[in-house]
Amino acid sequence: MQYHPQPTAGEARPWAFPAPERGALPNGLTVLRCHRPGQQVVAVEIFLDAPLDAEPEGLDGVATIMARALSEGTDKRSAEEFAAELERCGATLDASADHPGVRVSLEVPVSRLAKALGLVAEALRAPAFSESEVERLVGNRLDEIPHEQANPARRAAKQLSKELFPTTARMSRPRQGTEETVRRIDAAAVRAFYDAHIRPSTATAVIVGDLTGVDLDALLAYTVGDWSGNAGVSRPVPPITADDTGRVVVVDRPGAVQTQLLIGRIGADRHDSVWPAQVLGTYCLGGTLTSRLDRVLREEKGYTYGVRAFGQVLRSTAPGSSSGATGAAMLAISGSVDTESTGPALEDLWKVLRTLAAEGLTDAERETAVQNLVGVAPLKFETAASVAGTLADQVEQHLPDDYQAQLYARLAETGTVEATAAVVNAFPVDRLVTVLVGDAAQIAEPVRALGIGEVSVVSG
Repeated sequence: MQYHPQPTAGEARPWAFPAPERGALPNGLTVLRCHRPGQQVVAVEIFLDAPLDAEPEGLDGVATIMARALSEGTDKRSAEEFAAELERCGATLDASADHPGVRVSLEVPVSRLAKALGLVAEALRAPAFSESEVERLVGNRLDEIPHEQANPARRAAKQLSKELFPTTARMSRPRQGTEETVRRIDAAAVRAFYDAHIRPSTATAVIVGDLTGVDLDALLAYTVGDWSGNAGVSRPVPPITADDTGRVVVVDRPGAVQTQLLIGRIGADRHDSVWPAQVLGTYCLGGTLTSRLDRVLREEKGYTYGVRAFGQVLRSTAPGSSSGATGAAMLAISGSVDTESTGPALEDLWKVLRTLAAEGLTDAERETAVQNLVGVAPLKFETAASVAGTLADQVEQHLPDDYQAQLYARLAETGTVEATAAVVNAFPVDRLVTVLVGDAAQIAEPVRALGIGEVSVVSG
């Protein structure tokens, strides 16, 4: 038997988030390209400046229907023919609408990039928006709404948005519309929204993958470069305001054996200098199985399978914008507990927050968080899709192209005291809106006894 020597580890190579090359096409489309050797599946993300607050009054959800309809037929192909062409390319194409705008996402083998990008360009340039397809998509969306209403986590998120934001703000209402507003959407409304907001001059395409041997300039020129549209006018961006007066809202689900918790408020987004420290502190609080919340609520008390704290950017405004509006992130804690443990779990959760404010994070917690957030970054961005998605996030949040690379450096430099201050400011015990989806008859009184805010009950 032949024995081989044990392999030895090689020298660690420095890693940095890949920097894109920025350019623009004659039609005004901004292009970010990123060559990633070995990534034979190319990812394309196209950001369209069609935010939810641009939806006409009474037509919440029209951006979502429009996004879904982009791949449901063009001036050259029916919906079935378009889908068949995508399948021949081995490509996947998705589109979605959120507060910042619409995102179109493509993944395709590099050998089929030209054909697939041509299909995307066709969908952007000349979508059919046929009445029958729009009616089908509206029907599908109406079918989804009851399922979302029945899902405790989705119901909690819907209620938290309603509680935090003024009723006049688009953010107070469901992203994909309500049954009432979706029913009003027809092909004419979808076409009008497309005509008003979808144009190359306000769009950005991000292309990531192994581009060896690909004449990307020529490919872009005869695909998305052939898309035309007027320059459009700048639209005022409404400021984000929120009421984080400490209170509890119970969404009543009689007989529920579990309570869904969602505790949140609005805080700083990625443009704020506190963001890295806020990310680090929030991770220490509830970012992983070793976080403080999990140690107490899961390991010590056995109330839950897991509780998470996180920050999610809602919308950002370019620095120096003439609108004067600012961005914001949703800062939240989420999880579920059995019904009988609702009161004790919330009591212990508030104890964790108060202890954090009084004693601070430990250096060991900070070190673990840095290792988990920074050390795993090369694995997190192994695929072209993950890189493209992050670059597109930077575009829609008006961040510089090197933002992600700089963020990791700043996370590594953030100290324990700074991270503590950031997370304590992010989750002040007297300024949190708590939504509980569960059996009000069993949980309302124990929660009132905690004194964490006025308790009200709404129908589930």
